[in-house]
Order: sequence, then C-alpha cells, then structure tokens
Amino acid sequence: MYHVQKASQSWYGQSIGILILDAAYPCIPGNVGNATTFSYPVCYQEVKGASIDRLLNQRDPELIKPFIEAAQELERRGVKAITGACGFMALFQKEVAAAVNIPVFLSSLMQIPFIHALTRKPVGIITANACQLGPMHFSALGISDSIPVVVAGMEHQPEFSSAILQEKGTLCSSTIEEEVTSVARHMLTQNPDLGAILLECSDLPPYAHAVQRDTQLPVFDFITMIDYVHHSLVRKPYHGHM
Repeated sequence: MYHVQKASQSWYGQSIGILILDAAYPCIPGNVGNATTFSYPVCYQEVKGASIDRLLNQRDPELIKPFIEAAQELERRGVKAITGACGFMALFQKEVAAAVNIPVFLSSLMQIPFIHALTRKPVGIITANACQLGPMHFSALGISDSIPVVVAGMEHQPEFSSAILQEKGTLCSSTIEEEVTSVARHMLTQNPDLGAILLECSDLPPYAHAVQRDTQLPVFDFITMIDYVHHSLVRKPYHGHM
C-alpha cells in the first residue's frame, strides 16, 4: 500500500536535490550540473542571483535568503537531502540546514575530516580559486584547523578560468584535463606526503580519473559525497546465495 507523502509533492523517486548557481557554461558529463552524471534521478533548483562572482569573490551575505528559498522549494518537491554544486556554498551550510527538515550537505569540503581520518596524512585540495578559499569556509563546516590541508587553485589556468570563472560560453574539456592534472602533479611534487586529493569544484569530477592516474592517490569530489549520501537514503535489499 502506497501513500501520498505530502500534498505539495506531485512526483517521486528523486532522493537528491541540488542547489545550482545562477551561471551559464557547459556542464559536461561528470559535472554535478549534468544529470547524466548520476545513476539515479536528481532534482535541480537554481539559486536566483547566486552568480559565481557573488558567491566566490564577494561572499555576499545577501545570498542567504535565495539559498534558503531554493532549499525550501527542493524540500517541498519531496527530495530526501539537499546538496550543492559549488564547494564555496559552505558559507551557507548552517543557515540552509536550519531552514529545512532534511539533511543538507552543500560543500564537497565536508569530506575533509573523513578523508584525513582514512589516510592520517595531509589532504590536497584543488579548488576553483585558491585566493578565495579561506578559513571561513572550513569554519562554517565545523572543520578543525588542526587537519593539515594543502590548497591549489585553478584560477590561473587559462581554459578553466575563461570557461568557468568568466563564463565565456565554450569549454575545451581536454585542455582543462591537462590543466587540472598539471596542478595535481605540481601539488604532489611540492607535498609528497599527501594522502589523498579532494576536488572542491563541481566542475572537476570529470577529470578525477585523470588526476588519480597521474598521482596514484585516492581522489574525492562532489560525486563521491553525493553517491555516499544517496546510498544512505535509498537502501536496497541484498540478493545472492550462500
């Protein structure tokens, strides 16, 4: 016997709701903003006015209101948990979580304590813009400053910067792969004691395999986090034999 879960819900089967920025650039497969990245259906909600500039560079506190409104809309649609599509959404983790009654995990950075516990070594973070990622983002997520991290940014990589940060309208994936693997190799050369790499940016998961190929390290990103939470929300019976 099935029952209506809530009057505002007209469809079912989407466990994960995704808050996405008010931006325009190609979201290729593997990107959080491409629904074919996932093996299960997801539900998107754009945060009106949340541009890359306002979130990353301005850190505009006025964005709290549209973030909460967008999250509440996803909750009304019946999703079981809400994530983000930019690690810098960490700034609003506490406020959004307090405004809804379902789990919220807005930033890929939330995996840092888990990753460090696994390896007991420094965590390498490749971010969209290292100049803009600071203590406030880690603090907003309750991440202790005792966890050793090494941060490298993509802001000076020509194709990534123009395609993503400047939204030029086109994107050469093979070039960005070369850029992010170069950043990863350099970070590892400078910090050979790294235990793992976390790709903060939601645009970088398409290159996780290449980063791992070149560094031979565990590589985490938004997709590892979203898959992890999804499987906790939608448990399935096991089948096999003895």
